[in-house]
Amino acid sequence: MSFARRLKHAAGALALGGAIVSGAAMDHAAADPIRWKMPIAFASKLPGLGSPSQYVAKQLDAASGGDVQVRVFEPGKLVPPFDILQAVSDGKVAAGYTWIGYDQGKVPAVPLFAAVPFGLKPWAFASWYYWGGGHDMLQEVYANKGFNVYARLCGVIGPETAGWYSEPITSLEDYKGMKIRFAGLGGKVLEKLGASVTMMPGGELYQALQTGTIDATEFSMPAIDQILGFNDVVKYNLFPGWHQPFTAQYMLINKDEWNAATDQQKALIETTCTAATMMGLTEGEYKNGTVLQNFQEKGVQADQIPRDILVKLQEVTREVLQEEAEKDADFKRVYESQREFQEAYKVWDKRAYLPADLGEEQ
Repeated sequence: MSFARRLKHAAGALALGGAIVSGAAMDHAAADPIRWKMPIAFASKLPGLGSPSQYVAKQLDAASGGDVQVRVFEPGKLVPPFDILQAVSDGKVAAGYTWIGYDQGKVPAVPLFAAVPFGLKPWAFASWYYWGGGHDMLQEVYANKGFNVYARLCGVIGPETAGWYSEPITSLEDYKGMKIRFAGLGGKVLEKLGASVTMMPGGELYQALQTGTIDATEFSMPAIDQILGFNDVVKYNLFPGWHQPFTAQYMLINKDEWNAATDQQKALIETTCTAATMMGLTEGEYKNGTVLQNFQEKGVQADQIPRDILVKLQEVTREVLQEEAEKDADFKRVYESQREFQEAYKVWDKRAYLPADLGEEQ
């Protein structure tokens, strides 16, 4: 090939390449920037529970160069915490950040994605969600109940406490007639034990305890409960958090808004939520030990539930989960998938991890 022909050939290739780049740039320029409002169920100051929402908003803005902006609205400022799912599905807001277990009355299977009594540890739950089909199941669960949402795991924290009480809990009989705030499937367990279970947002619990509207409450882990001030009202804090070994939060996105986003925008949102899940988990694990030590100095009595009572709670839990599975096909399918994974995971869990009392001495 002569030099002239090679030059002509190269020029043609450059022109074609330029057209492709130009076309891609035009496609990017034509993509609508995302400007979403996102009400949240938990105050953003609450570590691991509300803080991932602000992390997501800041990271999306920075990583996209302003192309993806999500404005966070504190609880109740735009949508009541318990109305987030409906508001997102109806398109009143583009997105929301919440604990989806609040919606068990509308979508019976969602508590299995939020917190399961005697269920998986937080990192094991995330493993099932990402690798065991959990993410896809959650989309199906919402679609089967007619909700127009796309859900993405966007935060996980470790165990909650088993509640705050004005008197010690010595047996399961103590729950009979007790007015207690208890969430999700754990609440159904206590109802079966005779408790009067109520549900209210975290911001209302201090006053409810103080005025006697409720006798006891659970809400979250020590790093969060201290911010809400429960230890100023009652002094008995019960462990372990059998009802919520993990607590998972989600970014709910209106399905039409999600479908309108570009592949790049979707990938960025998914990646940022995955990072937020790790950030939320580690923040709680970092802070809880120190907070729990300080509780003792403030006169809080941290009691451990005896093993025989835990065994009884587990028996009642199995009854409740089986009853729920018999009432809802989605619940049954998800529950069986989690149990199958949990049985396999136990083999690894028991052999691989050191007992807590054999950790390295500092």
